[in-house]
Amino acid sequence: MTERFSVSLEPDLLKEFAAFLRRHGYRNRSEAVRDLIRRALINDHWQAGGEVVGVLTLVYDHHQRDVQDRLTAIQHDNLGLIVSSTHVHLSHDSCLEVIILRGRARRVRKVSDSLISLPAVQDGHLVVTALTSG
Repeated sequence: MTERFSVSLEPDLLKEFAAFLRRHGYRNRSEAVRDLIRRALINDHWQAGGEVVGVLTLVYDHHQRDVQDRLTAIQHDNLGLIVSSTHVHLSHDSCLEVIILRGRARRVRKVSDSLISLPAVQDGHLVVTALTSG
């Protein structure tokens, strides 16, 4: 069941919001407001250290010394946190590792940071969502 409520906005903010709707392809304000509220709640959950699911992407030079061993060691040291890992060969030199993590926010962040900060990693990003009901 959905429930209605109203929001009052200053004209300039409403104009910016309308532009946001167009840029992101929202069909109506309600969809956008729901998504923005969800994002704010997920961020709050993340900041509070709650249970999260994260997708970590790493692009790295596999020719660099010991990188594969270090990536594997960190993942094996965190078996309870790492749900899945996929390895893709991007080029002769570069590989992509996609790792799905599930656990307390602080631990997900700590393990992700340890992987992103490896010297061979050229790019790394963590995207999280909260495990919430509803």
